[in-house]
Amino acid sequence: MGDISGFLKFPRQLPHRRPVPVRLRDWKEVYEPFPAEAARQQGARCMDCGIPFCHEGCPLGNLIPEWNDLVYREDWSEAVERLHATNNFPEFTGRLCPAPCEGACVLGINDDPVTIERIEYEIIERAWSEGWVRPVPARTPSGRRVAVVGSGPSGLAAAQQLSRAGHGVVVFERAERPGGLLRYGIPEFKMEKAVLDRRLAQLEAEGVEFRCGVSVGESAPEVSRAVAADATVVGARSLVEEFDAVVLAGGATLPRDLAVPGRDLAGIHRAMDYLKPSNMVQEGTLTNSPISAHGKHVVIIGGGDTGADCLGTVHRQGALSVHQLEIMPEPPLERTGDNPWPTWPLILRTSSALEEGGERIFSATTAEFLDDGSGRVRALRGQQVELAPGDGGRPQFLAVEGSEFELPCELVLLAMGFLGAERTGVVAELDLRLDARGSVVADPNWSTNVEGVFVCGDMTRGQSLIVWAITEGRSAASAVDRYLMGETALPAPIVPGQLALQ
Repeated sequence: MGDISGFLKFPRQLPHRRPVPVRLRDWKEVYEPFPAEAARQQGARCMDCGIPFCHEGCPLGNLIPEWNDLVYREDWSEAVERLHATNNFPEFTGRLCPAPCEGACVLGINDDPVTIERIEYEIIERAWSEGWVRPVPARTPSGRRVAVVGSGPSGLAAAQQLSRAGHGVVVFERAERPGGLLRYGIPEFKMEKAVLDRRLAQLEAEGVEFRCGVSVGESAPEVSRAVAADATVVGARSLVEEFDAVVLAGGATLPRDLAVPGRDLAGIHRAMDYLKPSNMVQEGTLTNSPISAHGKHVVIIGGGDTGADCLGTVHRQGALSVHQLEIMPEPPLERTGDNPWPTWPLILRTSSALEEGGERIFSATTAEFLDDGSGRVRALRGQQVELAPGDGGRPQFLAVEGSEFELPCELVLLAMGFLGAERTGVVAELDLRLDARGSVVADPNWSTNVEGVFVCGDMTRGQSLIVWAITEGRSAASAVDRYLMGETALPAPIVPGQLALQ
């Protein structure tokens, strides 16, 4: 490395978040600009360690020490080449990934880890501003055609890799515009949609065709709001017949629900039913959202990323109060003895949305929703729980006697995760094999039980991280290219079921 003592001289530093009263007035991204010299110093903190465990923490196998050193040396153009060598969309991961690479950073044994994710962000944004990110069309067409179903990060990664290998790629998306959760689940304050649109323009310039408002599979989908109002339906078997290969990247979109008394009251919504129209309003494709938190007491059930996305959105819509319920106990501030480096640190984290307000209630569960007398929710009745060992290693939650509480609410958002792939549509029509978790089964070549049909991302992995989605999209593309051509030059980062250090 250029500065072998950089980790001793420079502390970990991140850009400041814009002041809360300012950022709540708009939907722009929350971080202020980061000076190039500050990024250079952060790159200097990379230790040139003998075994870079950050490679193991990152499913993509990003060449992190290399581009850290290049940033320190101010060789930004070469840094983005190394970045793109393993990651199609570093501007997405640089904003949205929880950075398992940083959890595995060797410096993190006894100090704050390198700001890997922010350096990644600075590299790719510099590249876009300098005009270094250009279309990379295939030199020679293969004459083969591939259908990709789903335009989230795994589908986009697979589409770009296959297009660059020379195949004619058509991406089918049932929503109004491409992007999947990147467009309809992630709010603007985490990633402005111009960031997505500029990358989609690159894919189109490389020859990828997008057909939006097209739902694949003859049976009705289980999550109606995910489908464009005027969507057309295309049979899955017709795609298998029309294309040389089909890649399924539809995600794990079957939401977990809450079976308690009062669940059918008006004002209780699944998170994605709330986030999608909210994002469409900011994008200008919808005038008003049918679900708004303005002037309401709100309860969000679920403490993960989706819950945080709902929380930040609720703040900007002008909620009167917000409570966020999490069934798990409050994590510690630092690693415990049974959570050693380089595993993912299970510690308390505060998102930008939590910084903006709202109250978190840990170790809490919902007992029932209360009616206001007209069929609308007026309150949530809950109780505290204790975590105890359960059968088969699954956690068990025991109610704490005398811990009942009641929260007023006119809006409840269910952000409790997902249960795998939707069972209708393409899964039902092709009779795809599912595992015990409700995910589509993939063999070591990313193939399903149907000849010529492959699967990648959350649809086979289950609900996971964006970095895993991109990794699996790249890996599946390599398998498809080999299936079509007998060999491939595309990289294959992982095989199905592989785990990172988390």
